[in-house]
Amino acid sequence: MSTPEVPPYEIVVIEPFAGTPENWKDLREQSYGVRLDVFHHEQGFPAETEIDDLEDVGTHFLLRLTSGADAGKPIGTIRTSRHTSPSTGEVYYKLSRFTVLKEYRSYKFGVRLVHAMHDYIRADVKKKNLERTAVQTNTNATTNEENVPNAESGTADSDAFIRVVCHSQIYIKGFYARFGYVAEGEEFLEDGAPHQNMVLRLPLEP
Repeated sequence: MSTPEVPPYEIVVIEPFAGTPENWKDLREQSYGVRLDVFHHEQGFPAETEIDDLEDVGTHFLLRLTSGADAGKPIGTIRTSRHTSPSTGEVYYKLSRFTVLKEYRSYKFGVRLVHAMHDYIRADVKKKNLERTAVQTNTNATTNEENVPNAESGTADSDAFIRVVCHSQIYIKGFYARFGYVAEGEEFLEDGAPHQNMVLRLPLEP
């Protein structure tokens, strides 16, 4: 089955910690609305757990339609945040609060959001000169990771990369695997639903 024609859209990057863009508060509220529509109304997660302590330090991506009667309609969102491991000092990024409204999932907007987030992470590492603390190479990887191919680079013998982690609902693990995310550890419960920790070694050069 062919993918339907993708309607015109934009992806807006929202950085609350930098106060950008000027209307970032309104844009973030639109992102919250998409999340509540999916996670609370569609999937039944408690509304009170939706807003967390990463909202002000994370970067939000809001996908909106730009043409026709639905111009400006928010239909998808994803968030990333930067973290430092207390044990190793390694800088890594976390993917979270990722969703697309049900009626628009056939357009593969989720793929576009993930790629936009990955591009932002690459740029952020370079902009903040984090290479020394964030970058690893496959020669330094642990034994059980050495031969895991990376869908973003197409090879297991990539150059420098940074780790991106996410807590995936079980049914969507296959989606993340398409980008090179690999399951680590046992399944666990988060907000009452089974999840799996997924990790990507994202090459800094696409």
